[in-house]
Amino acid sequence: MSVELKGRMIKKLPVVNGESRNGNKWEKQEFVIETEEQYPKKVCISVWGDRVRELEKFQEGDMVVASVNIESREYNERWYTDIRAWRLQRDESGSLPPLPPEEQHDDSAMMDDGAGDLPF
Repeated sequence: MSVELKGRMIKKLPVVNGESRNGNKWEKQEFVIETEEQYPKKVCISVWGDRVRELEKFQEGDMVVASVNIESREYNERWYTDIRAWRLQRDESGSLPPLPPEEQHDDSAMMDDGAGDLPF
């Protein structure tokens, strides 16, 4: 499943290195973005291998667009979900436009001195 997530990078976690059973070296880095919706969500995304170098171009506070694959797997009867970025771009469109200001209503016109009593 491929999805595109847009948001502000709020945290870059340290690079993690390791070696597989076959002796192949690997590295990964995770980062957190916060979406700019009515109800913002924080999403932790990982990058592997050469994408770690690509992530170095971004700073905390940058607006990013991450193309990701979402995958779940089972281990010991528990499910784990991995959100892995395969492309990172700077969001040149900036942030979402601000919500329009709420209209001011004159509530005094609705409050009469009893002259408009209900008919029942």
